[in-house]
Amino acid sequence: MLSNIGIIFSSSALLSSLILIYFSIVELKISGDKISQKIYKFSLFKLIFSLSSFLTLIAGYVYSDFSINNVYENSHTSKPLFYKISGTWGNHEGSLLLWINILVLFSFLFLVLDKNKNKNFKLLTLIFQNLLISIFFIFLLSNSNPFAPVFPVPSEGNGLNPILQDPALAIHPPLLYIGFVGSSIYFSVALASLICKIDSRSLATTLKPWVSVSWFFQTLGILVGSIWAYYELGWGGFWFWDPVENSSLMPWLLMTALLHSVLVLERKMGLYSWVIVLSIMTFTMSVVGTFLVRSGILNSVHTFASDPNRGLFILSFLLVMVFSSIFIFFRYAPSENKNYKIFSKEFFILLNNWFMIFFLAVVLIGTLYPVFLDTLTGAQISVGPPYYNFILAPFLIPLLFLMTSGPKHRWISSDFKKIFDIILFLSIISFVIIFFFIKESNLLTNLILLFSIYLIIQTIFDFYGNLKNKNINLSRIISHFGFGLLIFFISINSILSLESNFNAKIGEKKNLGNYVINFKKLETAQIDNYKSVIGHFEILNKKKSTIENLKPEIRLYNKPETITYEASINSNLFSDTYLTMSNISDTNIFNIKFQKKPFMNFIWLSVILISLGGVLKFFKIKRQI
Repeated sequence: MLSNIGIIFSSSALLSSLILIYFSIVELKISGDKISQKIYKFSLFKLIFSLSSFLTLIAGYVYSDFSINNVYENSHTSKPLFYKISGTWGNHEGSLLLWINILVLFSFLFLVLDKNKNKNFKLLTLIFQNLLISIFFIFLLSNSNPFAPVFPVPSEGNGLNPILQDPALAIHPPLLYIGFVGSSIYFSVALASLICKIDSRSLATTLKPWVSVSWFFQTLGILVGSIWAYYELGWGGFWFWDPVENSSLMPWLLMTALLHSVLVLERKMGLYSWVIVLSIMTFTMSVVGTFLVRSGILNSVHTFASDPNRGLFILSFLLVMVFSSIFIFFRYAPSENKNYKIFSKEFFILLNNWFMIFFLAVVLIGTLYPVFLDTLTGAQISVGPPYYNFILAPFLIPLLFLMTSGPKHRWISSDFKKIFDIILFLSIISFVIIFFFIKESNLLTNLILLFSIYLIIQTIFDFYGNLKNKNINLSRIISHFGFGLLIFFISINSILSLESNFNAKIGEKKNLGNYVINFKKLETAQIDNYKSVIGHFEILNKKKSTIENLKPEIRLYNKPETITYEASINSNLFSDTYLTMSNISDTNIFNIKFQKKPFMNFIWLSVILISLGGVLKFFKIKRQI
């Protein structure tokens, strides 16, 4: 049976990890520069066993082996093959197995690819990484076994949550997991470097590729999840500060700070301890997100089915990990010269870091405060966009200015650059032209627009100037350009978006400013494992004399019995027309949500540019300025 095979593979992977820890500890006591071949062999065995266990679970889903309880609860025979495979990680047990496999993969790749010649450093990194792997394998097998059998064997499964049956959400979890689970390797590297007293340049060289890769996948994972929520959940926006969204954003903020700090560490001492702290905090925040999603304390559309025992285990592990890290840090952290010259490039990077930490604190408080309030008083509240926008938006202005001004300064030396220059002048002129068309009255929004334009124009000039001098930092230029575009288009989107909710019957028309919405008819369709009620709407733009036809759906799934509301989106380069409908119980009246969302595609493109800039660090395309 696949159930037994999967348990054997998982247990073998756990055993290989424990043996690897033992051999690594023994190896620490042996003099010499080379790591024994048996370390490499058991690392390979562990990888093979771990991947085999995951492939076994996938096989159970593909062949609908309902003797495995996990397959029975999350799949059924009529589900398309693509969603059978993605259903493997669409639940707590399967996603945890994927989580562990990424831990194992990063551990193996570090052993094989890392060029650091310090044997003890590499061995200690492997020990810390395999302690994480072993603990999570024990958790998997004892509390969250994806291969647990069910008897008698059912003839049919319960099916996967319909909102998870989507191509974007199928790839969203693996991308995110590579991101924040990948941060485990620099958690292990950080602790090992403290004990072995690795010098700053070696630590920076070791960390940079791993931070770049995990940051890249984390960014893409957040983007794909945001796109999915946009068209699948009927939210009609790119970010809603949902607690689970926040759980993926918090490690990303720390990764971003770490990515910049490593650049400083390559050039001078003084940020060694700070880089160590960021490395530890990033993985810690990843585990915090895992705890929030799997413990049941958060109420979100995409948390996993929860069990208090699982939450207790993760919380206990988190506390042990944090206190152990604190002990190692204070036991081995070196003293440093932390004197930085004002207006040097590293000074601006440090300021950028503190902005990231501030944003993290705001998001963490907004996410956890309702939980603590509910626990202490029983009062239930939700913290939404108004809180985050009110606190975070003003701080975008100095952050944008730092991102624009910082790269113009030199490393280590202090050189004051005049604030007002031709680029700022061009930015003001561009803003005035745009303001003439949008006529936005909010001062804060206007300032954010101005400084985002300033960043965009500065990076364009940087690109041209560096290209002319044959010394181009593509990584920084593309990422900063993408971030400037992101803030610019988010601001324009918030100013120009149109949204209206109204009730309508079939045959009715609704006038909304320049638009006339005609609810023409309904039709039904039977598609695979769901029945669809499709609305036919005609949207007339009176100003442009154009007509758009949209078909939002209400889907009724039978495995499991669920109703979903599918948005209909007519997307072009510059604007999206967005429509959802839901039935008002026991009536022939439908609630309609109509939105015009400008520049959505440019928002997605901006994030792609940001992630592309980050991954260029890994391929070393840039040359240092």
